[in-house]
Amino acid sequence: MLIGKVIGEVVATRKHASHEGQKILYVQMLDLDGSERGSPYLAVDAVDAGVGDDVLVAQEGWSAMTSVGKPYSPIDMAVVGVIDQVHLSE
Repeated sequence: MLIGKVIGEVVATRKHASHEGQKILYVQMLDLDGSERGSPYLAVDAVDAGVGDDVLVAQEGWSAMTSVGKPYSPIDMAVVGVIDQVHLSE
């Protein structure tokens, strides 16, 4: 899993049938210190996250598909949790 921040929502009037009724989020991946990591990705929302939320993202296909209840659908990433706090111990 990865940590990210939701930076937007995507509206698609035409999409794969398995994506109907699914919210698609634009997510910027983050390092543990909160700095941006690479380019943003699109992820299907499994937890009703919103813009500004820090989130957990499943990046592997099977985990992403099953987390939104759509096995065997074309989904590579899914938001699977909303982060309340991150505590790092040394």
